[in-house]
Amino acid sequence: MYSRATVDLALVLSGIGILDRENAKICNVSVRAIRHWRRGDRRGNDGAPRQETPKCPRCHGCCIDEPAYSYLLGLYLGDGHIVHAARSYVLAIACADSWPGLLHEAQQAMRCVMPSSSVFLSSQRGVACTYVKSVSKHWPCLFPQHGPGRKHERKIEFIPWQQAIVTKYPGNFARGLIHSDGCRSINRVRRLVLDGERWYEYPRYLFVNHSVDILRLCGEVLDRLDVAWRFSKPTTISVAQREAVARLDKFVGPKH
Repeated sequence: MYSRATVDLALVLSGIGILDRENAKICNVSVRAIRHWRRGDRRGNDGAPRQETPKCPRCHGCCIDEPAYSYLLGLYLGDGHIVHAARSYVLAIACADSWPGLLHEAQQAMRCVMPSSSVFLSSQRGVACTYVKSVSKHWPCLFPQHGPGRKHERKIEFIPWQQAIVTKYPGNFARGLIHSDGCRSINRVRRLVLDGERWYEYPRYLFVNHSVDILRLCGEVLDRLDVAWRFSKPTTISVAQREAVARLDKFVGPKH
């Protein structure tokens, strides 16, 4: 007997075209079970459809892991999206393969925020990134910023309960933003002097996004953390002052 979450995941994967054998490997079930579920709804012993177990913090009043949600919200605004598939929704966060630590943290955050739903990995041939995915009917409840079109082409703003969580855990949100569309790097600068040229270097954070609203949210959370920042380009926020970098290091640090 498999859990409802496993069955729902298998049905969604079938609905988006995943082959039965690959589907079975992802869900850790037999190919026969996958085929059985595709042919009809799973029912209880009395023949009636099973009742859905309460799982949504917004619809069912379940507790939510607020620090994990604040971090996952930052990841979603940077490199995440939600797609409708079959009878459910798939939340996907794109993670570069060069950052295995980020891949692990994204999986952990998804599990903590929606523990009733399975988390799995998906990659595309020829692309050096892996998608961390989770299936639930309730992902749009937790990310009301979901909508048609690209994020920078529509309004992005928090609703009150989201703002309350980000205000309570601003460091987690900033970390999610930087881990998705940002980086901590060493900037090298060349200066011409009388006796030739001189090089010096310093660490800095950059956050790049084409959404004016997401850039605004990033600036607001940096202000809340008392981290000095500026726009180095219209689409790029830079944190380069020594004290500001040291302060942001306490909440973010380099990707790994």
